[in-house]
Amino acid sequence: MSSPAQPLAASLVQSVDWLAIAPPTIVAVVGLAVLVADLFVAEHRKALLGWTSVAGLAAATAMLLPLLDGDRSTFCLTGDAAVCSYTADRFTLVIQFLVLGGALLTALLSVTTLKDARKNLPEGEYWFLLLSSAAGAALLPASRDLATLIVALEVASLPAFALVGLKYGDRKSSEAALKFFLSSVTATAVSLMGISFVYATTGTLYLTQVADRIQNVDGQFHTLAQTGVVLTLIGFAFKTAAVPFHFWVPDTYVGAPLPIAAYLSVIGKAVGFSGLILVTVVALPSYADVWGPALAALAALTMTVGNVGALRQQATRAYSAVRLLAWSSVGQAGYLLVPIAAAAYSGDAEKSIGSTVAYALMYGAVNLGAFAVAALVGRTKVLNRVADYRGLYASSPLSALLLAFFLLCLAGLPPGIIGLFAKVTVFSAAVDAGLGWLAVIMAVNVVIALFYYLQWTALLFRAPDGEPEKHRVPGPVTAAIALTGVLGIALSGAPQLVLRFTDTGLF
Repeated sequence: MSSPAQPLAASLVQSVDWLAIAPPTIVAVVGLAVLVADLFVAEHRKALLGWTSVAGLAAATAMLLPLLDGDRSTFCLTGDAAVCSYTADRFTLVIQFLVLGGALLTALLSVTTLKDARKNLPEGEYWFLLLSSAAGAALLPASRDLATLIVALEVASLPAFALVGLKYGDRKSSEAALKFFLSSVTATAVSLMGISFVYATTGTLYLTQVADRIQNVDGQFHTLAQTGVVLTLIGFAFKTAAVPFHFWVPDTYVGAPLPIAAYLSVIGKAVGFSGLILVTVVALPSYADVWGPALAALAALTMTVGNVGALRQQATRAYSAVRLLAWSSVGQAGYLLVPIAAAAYSGDAEKSIGSTVAYALMYGAVNLGAFAVAALVGRTKVLNRVADYRGLYASSPLSALLLAFFLLCLAGLPPGIIGLFAKVTVFSAAVDAGLGWLAVIMAVNVVIALFYYLQWTALLFRAPDGEPEKHRVPGPVTAAIALTGVLGIALSGAPQLVLRFTDTGLF
């Protein structure tokens, strides 16, 4: 006769859907394998670690395909199968595609960067940290409770601090890592305090249960709940580089290896925005009157400060190309915040969120492409100034044409149709939500951004100073530039595919 303890123990065992969690799991396992293999691989064969990492990221991205046939959840409450910690729905898969695809392109750029670094970057540690961060970033959009959300956020962030400061003997790199670390840790601590307030008022960490219970909070705890909502948002606002939490961006991008700057500009933002969407729209829809105006104000401030900062960059200043891309990414973060703010006012929050995800996909492809060309130019022009791109068309016509295309996409001008389409989608989300003032500010900022994007684009086709310097394009960098170029051109040919793909299914 079985004891009463046995059925109880059996009921507490959670089944694991291994297919659902395969993408982040594969990346984490390959990261550990690379770290161990680094101990045994001879110095002249270290490049194998990089190609193993590329293969692992490609396999993880491919594992998204079997998940397209329907939503899957795992780590669910034994008493309520609808309340789960991990859900692979359409929203999750789109963000995971952006994260893993972005990490794959970063890995391709990194293969060449590590070869050029000549032992100034330790290869085993580099690949382990990059894969660890990518695993955390892939876990975050699937998280459906606040504890998993914060753990995923930190798993994505902590290796990134080390990656920024990994260059041996580089003071600029160390300073950038320290600034990034201190500001990020402060933001995370504030966010954790906010989550503790939300937990204190609702008694649960599951997003759907928080959404139900926070509406019925006792009157005396109402202020505590509101404070918790605001503090929780601060940590994610930092990850998105929203003003005034953006001050770490320019120095960090300059100090980091260029592929890591590209990684932070796209994957870091994907992590921040997916977390922000889950916390606001899924967990706290009843507090839209708190986070809606806050995000609208942040969006206006972020796009304005970012574009003005990019406008002020001097073409002859050291690292001005990277700084311009850094400030541009802050401005782009402002556009990404607009539809999330609009979700607070709109009757169709899912459509608003779809606009943010669509814009993120466009931005991810073309921004990684711009960084890939910057990495190519940076191999011969160490200071990577905007002025160094003068006459690039004469020495590397295809790279110049693609960089011009990427910059026009970011500006929202033809032939970068996908950039124009994404901006119109975001603009219409603001107008439909009744945020006309925010739409006007966005329109003004788009005009400001045209100036510095077109100025850089025109420089590519001017006569070079002296003899044009030929740029030898390594295979991995060629692959990264080609992949982003093909994706950007394909989406410009059929931009409606983006909206069809970004039907998030969050609700």
